[in-house]
Amino acid sequence: MNNILVIGSSNTDMIIKVARIPRPGETVLGGEFSMAPGGKGANQAVAAARAGGRVTFIARVGDDLFGSAAVRNFEAEGIDVRFVLRDGRAASGVALINVGEDGENSISVASGANALLAPEDVRRAERAFDGADAVLVQLETPVETVRVAAEMASRYGVLLILNPAPARPLDDPLLEAVAVLTPNEIEAELLTGIRVETEGDAKRAAQALRARGSRQVVITRGEKGCYAAGDEFEGAVPAFKVCPVDSTAAGDVFNGALAVALAAKRPLAEALRFASAAAALSVTKLGAQPSAPTRAAIEKFLGVPSGS
Repeated sequence: MNNILVIGSSNTDMIIKVARIPRPGETVLGGEFSMAPGGKGANQAVAAARAGGRVTFIARVGDDLFGSAAVRNFEAEGIDVRFVLRDGRAASGVALINVGEDGENSISVASGANALLAPEDVRRAERAFDGADAVLVQLETPVETVRVAAEMASRYGVLLILNPAPARPLDDPLLEAVAVLTPNEIEAELLTGIRVETEGDAKRAAQALRARGSRQVVITRGEKGCYAAGDEFEGAVPAFKVCPVDSTAAGDVFNGALAVALAAKRPLAEALRFASAAAALSVTKLGAQPSAPTRAAIEKFLGVPSGS
């Protein structure tokens, strides 16, 4: 088990460390500049690979230097790149990220080739669904493509995890195809109309999303942990306490690790603890993919004996 199929975006992140996030119209002189591979799909693919999954990635990158670097990076992580397509019609995706001293961030994204990932690309990769234990998708690619991925996952009886980010409205037929829906507080509010500020709010929003068809819902809440609602488990899971450096990819690392744990048939509560540990470790490092921890690091953090 632990065969993970990730379908989604790939970006190059350009990061500036600043004292605080600029307000509209304000210029804040920054410190260090760095570039790192990113994009929600790619981040989750790398996070899943490092957490112990055998990952196949479906994506589009530009026929440019950033695209070449992205593919080399996936290969170095042991990710199957047969379905990562090079597209000469658009540049590779780019994200511009400000990271404050408190670890908070603001992000602007130019989607580039990510916006061209088409339903046909997913259909042509049909054999990747056969033998997958979990399919993980996000919303930085066209929703029509996500919908086809959901249809293919259903056809092959594969667990579908949808991280509905960035936030956008979704119809009930798509939500009904989802085994595990993982919005953050803002995304949960957009999908339900319920402002999520307290644990009670999170419970109501999770139940509302289950009523719309998603079998299990996990609302991620940053340093407040997450709230999960499913048939086998419902309740809050606290976050691990760490000293934050950069929260850029914490949600992506959480989703990648969660996919690995659920593909291995771990109970939801146990899978959430594993994913929460991975996310906690990720915020202690700068950058998106560079911050994703290895399985050994996650298990050490959890106090799991080596080799268990």
